[in-house]
Amino acid sequence: MFSFFEKKVYLADYLHGLVDIHNHILPGIDDGAKTVEQSIELLKGFGEFGVTNFICTPHIMHNYYDNTPKTIEQSYEKLKNKLVEENLLNVNIDCAAEHMIDDNFEDLLEKGEVMPLKEQYLLIEMSYLQPSFNFDLSVDKIGNNGYFPILAHPERYMYFHQKYRKYGEMKSNGVMSQLNLLSLSSESYGANVQKIAEKLLSDNLVDYVGTDIHNLRQLKVLKEIKLSSKIMNRLLPIIENTIQTFY
Repeated sequence: MFSFFEKKVYLADYLHGLVDIHNHILPGIDDGAKTVEQSIELLKGFGEFGVTNFICTPHIMHNYYDNTPKTIEQSYEKLKNKLVEENLLNVNIDCAAEHMIDDNFEDLLEKGEVMPLKEQYLLIEMSYLQPSFNFDLSVDKIGNNGYFPILAHPERYMYFHQKYRKYGEMKSNGVMSQLNLLSLSSESYGANVQKIAEKLLSDNLVDYVGTDIHNLRQLKVLKEIKLSSKIMNRLLPIIENTIQTFY
């Protein structure tokens, strides 16, 4: 019998050991942490619920965040050195990028200037305003260059909400998906995004999870998210798959 008083659990209690494959923790490089001190605060906050492994993914976005492997690695080294200074030796970080599929992406791909996760997975995104006109062609080229595409936060692309079958089509075309854990709270991006996030989970259209954390306010929201046992049970295998793939 359905109960309005179904017990909910804190998401953070089930994240111990997670490899966070999408975050904006590297300092001074995009719209995430502005200083290395802010980066350290975020990492300490994650440590409170057992998340100590990160693949940092700053934006590569033409004319907004024109990052390169060099700028990303410089920021990464700065944070690594600060971790040693702070004696946070249990925190493991690597670096990659979140690539906007824009008019410059294919050029970066051909030049070998992309930043994959674990050498073979490429985290990609689109504008929240409209789909990338060259998305399908870019996906083909990603595969031709030996990478597996992972679409970041598919639940946040509002233009697909009324064209829901597009999610299945992308999966059939080899595009994996990474759900933002923050999307499981309406406080983050709104009730519509939360609804689609839950539906994608129910329909087995999510491959991996990440936090997409930019700041301490978002980290506070993450710590306070409560989920039904039904949603949590659908999420647990995906958390495990993320750990197994990227640890």
